[in-house]
Amino acid sequence: MTQRVLTGITTTGTPHLGNYVGAIRPAIAASREPGVESFFFLADYHALIKCDDPARIARSRLEIAATWLAAGLDTNRVTFYRQSDIPEITELNWLLTCVTAKGQMNRAHAYKASVDANVAKEEDPDAGITMGLYCYPILMAADILMFNAHRVPVGRDQVQHIEMARDVAMRFNHLYGQGKELFVLPEVEIEESVATLPGLDGRKMSKSYDNTVPLFEGGSKALKEAIARIVTDSKLPGEPKDPDSAHLVTIHDAFADAATRDAFRADLRGGLGWGEAKQRVVQLIEAHVGPMRERYADLIAHPERIEEVLQAGAAKARATATPFLSELRQAVGLRQMVAVAQAQPGKAAVRSDVPVFKQYREADGQFYFKLTSAGGDLLLQSQAFAEGREAGSWVKRFKTEGAQALAGAPVSLADGVDAATVEAALAALVAAQE
Repeated sequence: MTQRVLTGITTTGTPHLGNYVGAIRPAIAASREPGVESFFFLADYHALIKCDDPARIARSRLEIAATWLAAGLDTNRVTFYRQSDIPEITELNWLLTCVTAKGQMNRAHAYKASVDANVAKEEDPDAGITMGLYCYPILMAADILMFNAHRVPVGRDQVQHIEMARDVAMRFNHLYGQGKELFVLPEVEIEESVATLPGLDGRKMSKSYDNTVPLFEGGSKALKEAIARIVTDSKLPGEPKDPDSAHLVTIHDAFADAATRDAFRADLRGGLGWGEAKQRVVQLIEAHVGPMRERYADLIAHPERIEEVLQAGAAKARATATPFLSELRQAVGLRQMVAVAQAQPGKAAVRSDVPVFKQYREADGQFYFKLTSAGGDLLLQSQAFAEGREAGSWVKRFKTEGAQALAGAPVSLADGVDAATVEAALAALVAAQE
């Protein structure tokens, strides 16, 4: 069974080492696994919750897209797109909003943290809190459920949101599924050792804390300067250090193999100085990141190449999203109104002993027609048409020309049905209309 993997990064800043280690690298690795279908996106609608600076959002979208591509994302294998290029996501967001309990949103970590901060400042609990922030988990659920992702690689701080997405999916399935599981229940995926990378001060690496290590920005010089600012204890060279309590070691281990990790820890216990230890970390990260930096710079210099990739990704994503949203619309009752034939005074009843042409539109948005026998057996099936009038014109020809219209018609016989049977049915249909 093919497994779908989905992840994204909010476009509010320049990617840092924590973004790469916690989200980008494991997601790209997952996309190379056999039997995996991957969806990666720029979460630019989510960015509007946190940032009201259009220039910053535009710049961040460019930088993050370039980072994914420079880091080795193969867009021939994956679906890579901007969230804002997929209108089906925002429509699904509303469908999910209508089945999500307010009490569940009240328990969301981001909302509760904002309320607690306001209370601590003796302000109104909801001061400065937008509906975007409050409903953030529902939009995230729409991101995931739109493509029925099986696995979602996230940092540990996002686990609650995946659990909420599962709850919302289960409720929607219960209300509208009619025995069918419309939504897959997503599973959270965390790379335990590096899911949350510490920043310069030991807290989670985050732009909010201003404690990040740059990934590409500023080149090798900026990387070296950032690593030099990582907080360590005051032990001098020659004194044993405790690697298990050092944030520098956690960053080191995110890029090291098992043997290198063991050697680094042993050297620290043996008295390796923090200055030399930081130089080793810089060299280790630079060996990993340096080759990607040149590719990143070239992409930033040619944004039109990135735009072309994203447009192709959006088309690919919508090929999945559009028919699925049509199915969900049907499930909740947002259906097309179809005329129902009724007997009218003074008119003869429609005969039920002759074959019948039926026109219809499938979930893929294409139009079709078919010919069934008086007993309802399929005799003839059309190919897809982009416009309903094309299908209608062929039906009209068959009703007037009968079997003569078969030559060159975009139709195929049903399994087990021979041409003579179809010709006889068409003759009966023509005769019934005379």
